Amino acid sequence: MIRAAVERAFGSDGKWTRGGTRDVGPQIFLGAVIFASIIILALIAVVVWLSFRHGMAGDSSAVWTTANYPEIFLNPFTYRVLLNTFGFSVVVLIVSLGFGVPTAWLVERTDLPGKNIVFTFMAVGLLIPGFAAAMGWLLLLHPRIGLVNVWLETSFGFSGATINIATIVGMGWVQGLNLAPIAFIMTAAVFRAMDPALEEAAEMSGAPFRSTLRNVTLPLAWPGVLAAGIYIFTIGFSAFDVPAIIGWSNRIFTFSTYLVLQLAPTEALPRYGTAAALSVLFIGLAGLFSMWYGRMQARAHRFQVVSGKAYRPKLLALGRYKILAWGLLAFYFLLSKVMPLIVLCWASVLPYFQLPSAIALASASLERYWRLPWDLIGEGFGNTAILMVLTPTLTLFLALCFSWIVLRSKIPGRSWFDFIAFLPHTVPSIVFGIGALLISLFVVESIVPAFGTVWLLLVVFIVGRISYATRMTNSGMIQIHKELEESGQMSGASTIGVLRQIVIPLLAPTLLNAWLWMALMTFRELTLAVLLTTRDNMTLPVVIWGLWQGSGYGDASAITIIMLGLMIPLVSLYWFVARKSSVKVI
Repeated sequence: MIRAAVERAFGSDGKWTRGGTRDVGPQIFLGAVIFASIIILALIAVVVWLSFRHGMAGDSSAVWTTANYPEIFLNPFTYRVLLNTFGFSVVVLIVSLGFGVPTAWLVERTDLPGKNIVFTFMAVGLLIPGFAAAMGWLLLLHPRIGLVNVWLETSFGFSGATINIATIVGMGWVQGLNLAPIAFIMTAAVFRAMDPALEEAAEMSGAPFRSTLRNVTLPLAWPGVLAAGIYIFTIGFSAFDVPAIIGWSNRIFTFSTYLVLQLAPTEALPRYGTAAALSVLFIGLAGLFSMWYGRMQARAHRFQVVSGKAYRPKLLALGRYKILAWGLLAFYFLLSKVMPLIVLCWASVLPYFQLPSAIALASASLERYWRLPWDLIGEGFGNTAILMVLTPTLTLFLALCFSWIVLRSKIPGRSWFDFIAFLPHTVPSIVFGIGALLISLFVVESIVPAFGTVWLLLVVFIVGRISYATRMTNSGMIQIHKELEESGQMSGASTIGVLRQIVIPLLAPTLLNAWLWMALMTFRELTLAVLLTTRDNMTLPVVIWGLWQGSGYGDASAITIIMLGLMIPLVSLYWFVARKSSVKVI
């Protein structure tokens, strides 16, 4: 089938011969693309299929039914979860835009000193695991043991949880701080490209700064801000790590945590049919958000103000407000990363969690680090290291295959391959995790016992990263003129030879940047790993999650600090490569 498709697309004449040998490159690329596309679609299809099944799949008692859907739609708790998820996403949106957009404006439209420092902190902030910040904030504002609440109670006699982070607003606050760098990166480009002519016209008409900002600057930036907002809202809707760390123990569930609860309930058997039906609902809601985002992109031309004429961005002189601007930025960095990590460090060196004091400081030591479950940590790190190396490597190989088929071949309907590669971006990653769980348990278990292996995690991690990888390789390959590849073919090089000797060297900075980014994302991945992890394929974030769920806050904090320390060399290398290649990613 693959050979017939290739020959129809490229022909079977001399173009397939290089020095008398058959060029198998296109067949390999198409085969890899078809195989990857089948896996992506199968992960979604099995979720839809099992949403119409009652009973254990593969069991003779299992029957076709639509009962799973009335069960979730008639359950009042479903609507409570839905309301929680929307409320959480709205708070995430407000907080992330509230910090990210002003920061982007300060960096791009003012003479703020030290802009490279801001870019550095924002980029690095994206790489710090969200669950690490959530752990720090929970230890700070836990309703019972939080440092702030304990201090208020002992110092001023306040009773109860004065400031409780274990709420929808509290979870949204933490997630919003984590996602503010995305808002910054997405809106900085908007402010950078904005023609200042309209703002200058307003100033010439006597409009004060506030009026110009409100009536000219922000309306012009509105499409970019709205696009960033929709994107962040979608991320918040499918977020797992922060709601799991803060909300799970307090019975506050969002869609993602509720889905995991259906698959791993504490007092009943797993409810696979209900989880599948909830996933289908999840896919539908995500599709609506994607359509909204697409409509905004289609209408973006109405706000185009950058033309072919020359213009220079005008920078607003901050004057004495530079100190205030840097004070606000320092406040954000302190809240989002520094303070939670300091709390984790404090928890990791104490025999038990307590307020800072001379007595507590005297009891601080590294003893906890020596008696950590190092065998478990070693296994988790080993599995994580395997995934860190293989996930970006295989994902970029598949991304190159997708890009070559979509951009260089003439296969009819090749744009559908690009659509399939983009699906993992529009469908929440947790749905693919559920699909992999169901397939491994009920479809291929008798043929390929994949459940509980690191290879199942590898497949799902690749699927979760393929959208980002193809965007990178597509943009890079578009910039490479076909004449370079044609000259290589005229010299007798095969398709694989052209890719190896021409395309890949030209894409090397982009590929290296993407490889490092995906390796770091794999290292900190918790959502997909939680769904598919057993004792045999446990990753380092799941080790932390398991200890945290068992109230081992000190041990979980210590391992998190170790994990962050292990990330430092890779983060430094990533930042060095990103600066050299001038590539910005989200």
